[in-house]
Amino acid sequence: MQLGDTLGKWLAEHGYTLVYGGATGGLMSRVSNAAREAGGEVVGVVPQRIIRSGRLAHNCTKIYKVASMSRRKQKMREIADCFVCLPGSYGTLDEMFDVIASGTVGEHHKPIIILNYKGFYEGLRIEAAHMRELRFLPQHEAYSPIYVSTLDELFEILLTQTI
Repeated sequence: MQLGDTLGKWLAEHGYTLVYGGATGGLMSRVSNAAREAGGEVVGVVPQRIIRSGRLAHNCTKIYKVASMSRRKQKMREIADCFVCLPGSYGTLDEMFDVIASGTVGEHHKPIIILNYKGFYEGLRIEAAHMRELRFLPQHEAYSPIYVSTLDELFEILLTQTI
């Protein structure tokens, strides 16, 4: 997918280190491959279950092997400076909500940027507005995701944020 290739190459060319789940398959595999091909640093945080299933990526410049998915999320929160959420599946949503929830209670102040590529996360934006309307979310959250629709918007934020 061009999205993953473009993002990975851009990250490497701008000196960013990619921290990701360190597994093969999916959009993040494309991002990590493109980052490595462009000479970038790629850090994988891989649970033992993924290693045992034969899905360990071999393009990482550094690997953290962890016991569980919970430990993976914790380690990625520790070592990443910023989070970018691309379209994905349940694992992506789990990691995204973990970052948002932990940021909400003040465990970190690292930005999370959600790429609403082709409207992928529009339902989530609508749900958050609904939750705010019903007062399950405050009107002005101290920590909340930043939504962007294009890679260009994402790149602009990454270049202008203090990360």
